[in-house]
Amino acid sequence: MQPVRFGEIEVDRCTQCQGLWFDAHEDRDLRHRKGAEALDIGDAKVGAARDAEGKVDCPRCRTRMVRMVDREQPHVWYESCSVCHGTFFDAGEFRDLKDRTIADRFRRMRKGERPLT
Repeated sequence: MQPVRFGEIEVDRCTQCQGLWFDAHEDRDLRHRKGAEALDIGDAKVGAARDAEGKVDCPRCRTRMVRMVDREQPHVWYESCSVCHGTFFDAGEFRDLKDRTIADRFRRMRKGERPLT
């Protein structure tokens, strides 16, 4: 892992797959900051291929992580640690999460959910 910064927040980027590790709540803080998607420099196709891997251990505490689905964009899957509460996004996932499109808004409306702002 290589530390990278966005403002005062430091996250870790995997030197092999370019995925991003966020300590507890760092991803939530950065989701709402303009330009934070620049941290995610990895190839989204490589990241998508990693979704097939079923069992992922936490890079911090080595606990088996839990696969999560973002409620706002259910096509974004990431891993979360139930012990240290960190999250791991494969390459391209954080960038995708930050990039809410008009199509995402319409998907939510079709499901009868309130569009997110």
